[in-house]
Amino acid sequence: MSNSDPFAALIDIAERSVLNAKGLPAQVDIKPHWSGIGFKLAGQYFVAPMGEVAEILAQPTSTRLPGVQSWVKGVSNVRGRLLPLIDLESFFGGSLGSRKQRRVLAMELGDLYTGLIVSEVFGMQHIPVDAFSEGVPEEVEKLKPFLSGSYHHNGLVWSVFSPFKLAQNAEFFNAAAS
Repeated sequence: MSNSDPFAALIDIAERSVLNAKGLPAQVDIKPHWSGIGFKLAGQYFVAPMGEVAEILAQPTSTRLPGVQSWVKGVSNVRGRLLPLIDLESFFGGSLGSRKQRRVLAMELGDLYTGLIVSEVFGMQHIPVDAFSEGVPEEVEKLKPFLSGSYHHNGLVWSVFSPFKLAQNAEFFNAAAS
């Protein structure tokens, strides 16, 4: 190869690059995934569809409201908006664990802006769609009106919980003490 012919030098570099190039990694079948926000309630694992959770918050301080159900923990000011806080476990007849790990799943459905207090949040969960089952664990049967199946993933059963279905429940919507 002559130093005076730059085109020949480029061709030589290209040919040596092709000879020394590593092959592409083996093509792996990409499985479609479903994504949701993972959380824990009453010792059980749940996922809420991404579009049904507006944000995740540390439990803010709140002002207690008179004349409401015991599961309504009060109202908080979150960036200038009033956020009613609902103790989700208490709504279903239980009681929340350690305050340290509690989080609030804020849902926004039309004019309804509400915070659901849960025991713990695990962030986004990306679960293969083929791990879906129509059934739900026996331990969460009483929540069935708000569930739409479950996923078996990483050795856990994640029940799919819909905050929007909860918001349409008459008992949930009527928070006034009887």
